[in-house]
Amino acid sequence: MEDRIETAIRNTQDLYLSDTLPWVVGYSGGKDSTATLQLIWKAIAALPVDKRSKPIHVISTDTLVENPVVAIWVTNSLIAMQKAATEQEMPIIPHRLTPKLEDRFWVNLIGRGYPAPRPLFRWCTSRLKINASNTFITELANNQGEAILVLGSRKAESQARDKVLARYENSTRALLSRNADANLDRVWVYTPVSTWTSDDVWEYLIENENPWNYDNIELFHIYRGATPDAECPLVIDKSTPSCGDSRFGCFVCTMVSEDKSMQAMIQNDEDRRWMMPLLNFRNEYLKTEGDRGLREFTKMGGSLQLQFLGVKSGGRTAPSRPGKVVSEKVVRRLTATSDGEEGYPMPNRKVLILETRVVEADGEKRETTYKIEKIATLVHGPYTQNYREAMLEALLRAQETIRNNLPESISEFSIITPEELEEIRRIWVIQKREFEDSVPDIFLRATGKAYPIPELDETTPFRPEDIRLLRDVCMDMAIDSPQSGPLDSKQLLFTVLRNQLGIQHSYRGAIRRVGLHGELEDMLETRSFDNEDEALDFALQRKAGGNELMYEMRDASDVFAYIPEEQPAQELEV
Repeated sequence: MEDRIETAIRNTQDLYLSDTLPWVVGYSGGKDSTATLQLIWKAIAALPVDKRSKPIHVISTDTLVENPVVAIWVTNSLIAMQKAATEQEMPIIPHRLTPKLEDRFWVNLIGRGYPAPRPLFRWCTSRLKINASNTFITELANNQGEAILVLGSRKAESQARDKVLARYENSTRALLSRNADANLDRVWVYTPVSTWTSDDVWEYLIENENPWNYDNIELFHIYRGATPDAECPLVIDKSTPSCGDSRFGCFVCTMVSEDKSMQAMIQNDEDRRWMMPLLNFRNEYLKTEGDRGLREFTKMGGSLQLQFLGVKSGGRTAPSRPGKVVSEKVVRRLTATSDGEEGYPMPNRKVLILETRVVEADGEKRETTYKIEKIATLVHGPYTQNYREAMLEALLRAQETIRNNLPESISEFSIITPEELEEIRRIWVIQKREFEDSVPDIFLRATGKAYPIPELDETTPFRPEDIRLLRDVCMDMAIDSPQSGPLDSKQLLFTVLRNQLGIQHSYRGAIRRVGLHGELEDMLETRSFDNEDEALDFALQRKAGGNELMYEMRDASDVFAYIPEEQPAQELEV
């Protein structure tokens, strides 16, 4: 191990002195990035002060929804790093990066209503993690011509990370590899611990003092606490497990079924049970299965989008035909009511479509058209207003509970920031035309305190009490229509009326109100439904002209269909 450390330090010194390119070290606060930064620090500290001329930027991206224990650890580590770098005359500059306000998790989930991230709609990674770091690195590389990115990735870490590291091999410069990301093509990659095992990392951290005066043993305890059995033994042979399998990240992450590290921390350490409200919120509100009834049956902009599913028989979908689907055309609707026996999304209609597939064989492409039965349903979009408001109130209550039970070692804590709250408020009132302006009332109910910003920066067109009165009038109306979909007919009526008021107000200052009547008529034509059944039948009737494929899911039998707006509506045969 000593030879590995000496080799890594020598290589780092040679690379640092070989040119004037600035360095960027990725630091997450985990064991690998800590070991990497510690190696870099010790290597540069061994050089004469006059040789430490090149800046080393240490960047840590805080998504603002990280595991709180790890987030606090990293924040304090960056503070200690800055102090130690100044005292030791090191060219190390720590940076805590955060997402832009419009990219933050709560702004998109609760504000815009994006459904919790899932494999086919993983909207969070770029917004929360990648954009902030890539912007920093790109700006640095553009200013300096090139830059060197130092990563703590290891080949033994996981198969997925092995593949990532493989893309960085076959270097054109000693010790460096070209970045596989086309957006960072002027950034070289250096991975000094790529051949180390997890046990090598822990041995190095525990046996070597942290140069910025932070406690590596405490880091070891964090990893140990994140394993269910609270054990993190030092390795004595290849069969002995280590702490290397503990994983930290966003506590809201829905790419995994449960947050095992946070569960283990709460289970193993009574001083960390203050995090329980976060875990409860995640498990109760961030669902990726069975959330259809919590989402509007229109897309974000109010449009209707059809989804065609393969017909099932005995609970199984018929095998798909060979080739890639290139177009689908609705011929006729075969049923006027929903089929609930086979577990299809409700409501739905069985339709007959012409499906065109392209098969490539012997270098030639051949199109074949089939007449096939499929199930048509609407793609659900953002969370409903009621669910977004319920999430916000539950989140603020969780925050209040945590603040009242923080350990003495933590002076303050926030799940959602005031600027995020105000951005959510702006999106609801200005973009979504939810003129009730419910954020201040939700804040008061959840915290018992008055909302700190009484008025929006932008002028709101209506008083909240007037819109609430309109809602009450709609709720009292005698509308006899069965509910299908997440909203009943009274809620749908209120939404249409509120949107019409918003459209009219948007033209208030115009000298000529060209387009006003068109927008109002379009709202009445495309949004005035008693329930989702009516919306589905309307979409099928309007889109029956000739559908162009928009997106094909991983299962070739499940496709989203898009029909150009300029196509004339055609009556469906029933």
